[in-house]
Amino acid sequence: MGFKDRELSILLADDETLRDLNRRYRNIDRPTDVLSFPMDDPSLLGDVAISMERVRSQAARYGVTEDEELIRLLVHGILHLAGYDHVRGGRQARRMREKEKELLEKLGRKGFCGQAKRGD
Repeated sequence: MGFKDRELSILLADDETLRDLNRRYRNIDRPTDVLSFPMDDPSLLGDVAISMERVRSQAARYGVTEDEELIRLLVHGILHLAGYDHVRGGRQARRMREKEKELLEKLGRKGFCGQAKRGD
């Protein structure tokens, strides 16, 4: 992705922690599966927080392993740190889905369809 010598912090937490972060930084008072926090320091890529409760429930819902869902959410979070966005939909969302699929395939998840079953 063009990042070299950048630090990434990953927080694996519960729904309540993600809800608190979502409320505090986005004014959205509900849990979410993944949040990304970019950094202004050129040596830091940023922070990615992932709800392990969501990993388990979404893996079951999408028919994938928990490891596959965790990897997908980590890739999703890193894409947000790289400037990709799906919130507005349209071309940006399509571009992010395509990049997510490309990266998952490069990670050896060829045929992994978790992202295809999702609407984000």
